Amino acid sequence: MASDDERSGVVQRVGAVLRGLGSFEPGGASTTGLARDVGLARATTHRLLTSLQVEGLVDRDRTSGRWHLGAEMYLLGNAAAARYDISDAARRVVHQLAETTGESAFLSAVRGDDTVCLLREDGSFPLRSHVLHEGIRFPLGVASAGLAILSMMTDREVGDYLTRVDLTGEWGPAHGAAALRERIAQTRLDGFATNPGLVVEGSWGLGAAVFDGHGRPAWALSLTGVETRFSPERRPQLGRLLLEAAHRLSTAVSSQ
Repeated sequence: MASDDERSGVVQRVGAVLRGLGSFEPGGASTTGLARDVGLARATTHRLLTSLQVEGLVDRDRTSGRWHLGAEMYLLGNAAAARYDISDAARRVVHQLAETTGESAFLSAVRGDDTVCLLREDGSFPLRSHVLHEGIRFPLGVASAGLAILSMMTDREVGDYLTRVDLTGEWGPAHGAAALRERIAQTRLDGFATNPGLVVEGSWGLGAAVFDGHGRPAWALSLTGVETRFSPERRPQLGRLLLEAAHRLSTAVSSQ
């Protein structure tokens, strides 16, 4: 009989597989690609996917052999939407940001220690950053949305997070604890977060936290674009527009 620790380990691996698979949508993932992405052996990943397929939580395309989230995930998502989904309220806000600024605008949500991009709308400016797309995940503190949310957490939460997470292996020394604390302090001073091309060189972003009805930073609005569009003279204007939009969305969410 499996121990509690073993059962917990299986649940963690299943969660990692489902979250990882979500980041590959809508194109789906190969078994090898997904295994590499989530850090599991290919055989383990295949075994988990096969079991999840039986439950309808994942599907496999018979032609391409690629895996996708299944119909049961869609039904579960709909059931949870009433509590977590703010897309209807946010869609108009994201559209207005893209229209007003000409940049690509996004809504991201906190999921554990990550942010997940939920909405994207491109602005009119022809040169765009393609770092963010719907479904992509970044750890808190990486990209402007994750930095905005992390910065609005309590000092204890920030300290706990930076103690247990090491971002430098994947994201480099600019995401070490000391560097992150400096950017958190600057974000709290400005009210909005700035990512000066730390994920992809030349691709800048600004982010502002959106708060739930309990005053918790649960989402973020962000703008991304090429570096020349985020000059020192323009950033305060973009930041102000982001903060105003985040306040409107926070108010709308709290009144639901």
